[in-house]
Amino acid sequence: MNKKAERGRATREHLLEVATGLFAEHGYEDTSIEAVLQETAVSRGALYHHFGGKEVLFTAVLESLERDVTEQLIGVVERLTDPVETLRAGCLAWVRLAADPVVQRILLIDAPSVIGWERWRALEEKYALGMTKEALRLVADAGRLPAEFVDAFAHMLLAALNEMALMIARSEDSDAAIREGVAAVEELLHRLVGPGPASGAGGR
Repeated sequence: MNKKAERGRATREHLLEVATGLFAEHGYEDTSIEAVLQETAVSRGALYHHFGGKEVLFTAVLESLERDVTEQLIGVVERLTDPVETLRAGCLAWVRLAADPVVQRILLIDAPSVIGWERWRALEEKYALGMTKEALRLVADAGRLPAEFVDAFAHMLLAALNEMALMIARSEDSDAAIREGVAAVEELLHRLVGPGPASGAGGR
């Protein structure tokens, strides 16, 4: 039974990995179940056993990507101790991640239309909004932000970051868009919570 479960997990991970690449390269509409089956050499029955259909597969890919992005952001900030610098580093890391074609296509462009805005928003709240609230709560605890504004500012800040990420994703010159986005986010955070202990260092 353990070997069967391990094979099942391996098959599921293989399907997710291949589907992620196909959805990122071709988009949801132009990626077929047949293409996934051909690339993975997995039977149709095995795929439907794990996912049940194309939208279910895409949703699993999306949630896996959300977890991966969250882990990357945690890796950026986990050794920082100043709450303002932590907030700043996390926000800037997310803006830069918007240049990743996989993040662009799956998370920012296709996800809202494929799974619907409400479900996409719920995923964002599960991952990104939770991190944003926690970061702002630590800033408030340090006396850099009124505590009563933490929830509202978390929604506002995440909306601004996502809009900036979409702007980068849709730009024909992503390098220039990232530079503009980083500068804009740094200015926004400076006005919101003030400078960190090493303001101006390491932001670009």
